[in-house]
Amino acid sequence: MTVLERNIPGYLTEKSNIISQILFAALFALVFINLYAPFGVNTWFSLTRLQLFLYSSLLILTGVLVIVASRIIMYYYCKKGRLTYPGYTGWVAGEIFLMALVYAILIKTVTDDPRIFLDILKKSVKVTALVLLLPYCILWLYFALREKNVQLKYLKESDNAEPQASRMIPFLDEKGTLRFSVKKDDVLFLEASDNYVNIHYLDGYKSSKFMIRNSMKSLSDGFPGSSLVRCHRSYMVNFDRVKIIRKEKDGLHLELDIPEKTNLPVSKTYVQEVLNRFSRSE
Repeated sequence: MTVLERNIPGYLTEKSNIISQILFAALFALVFINLYAPFGVNTWFSLTRLQLFLYSSLLILTGVLVIVASRIIMYYYCKKGRLTYPGYTGWVAGEIFLMALVYAILIKTVTDDPRIFLDILKKSVKVTALVLLLPYCILWLYFALREKNVQLKYLKESDNAEPQASRMIPFLDEKGTLRFSVKKDDVLFLEASDNYVNIHYLDGYKSSKFMIRNSMKSLSDGFPGSSLVRCHRSYMVNFDRVKIIRKEKDGLHLELDIPEKTNLPVSKTYVQEVLNRFSRSE
């Protein structure tokens, strides 16, 4: 698979990272325009510093709304499909053009700029590309470095403490990126939630959960021979944590050996698999 065919890293479409991108880009643009006045923006309309700050704040707020709308669409698009590098590049280029178009329209209509609209648009595209791509690139590098550090930490733990690593279960997202790792004994159960999976685990004396973007089927295929057993289309349980198998009118139920009372249903599809696992553990 070539670079052009590869999907963008998952961290670029994570909700928290998208919010960080929007806020950082808005702050960067506000500071950059008011401090450095790129392309003589402060001389276009003979503005004072205060006027420039107020006008630029209004323009940036309008531009942020364009980015917010764009990134919401991108977020939900990536939940259903995947975005390649060329697609992402085109998306960002579209954001720049739409923001520049909004800026050009506002400048022409609100300030009654004497220049022709095409000249205003060209200038707006240059300024918008500058104030948007710089913070984007900074955050892209930060996100990539943070992701690499997480992966390197996991690899170092695997190399330097193999016995310890062998007791850990790594959980990867749909793009194969390590998102979470926990001791096998502390895993309680996995719970499907739309396009995500909640990993329920024991943190000290209470249960906690961690969400990753992946399917239950993909995760279940990655734990052959482990104590994790599929018991329902929406659940996968650590069988070492099962203390009671109870038969009720609606079928089998599993009660876990944890402080909080937790019962998991066993669907008909997985009854035999659960019973086989129970017989092997006796």
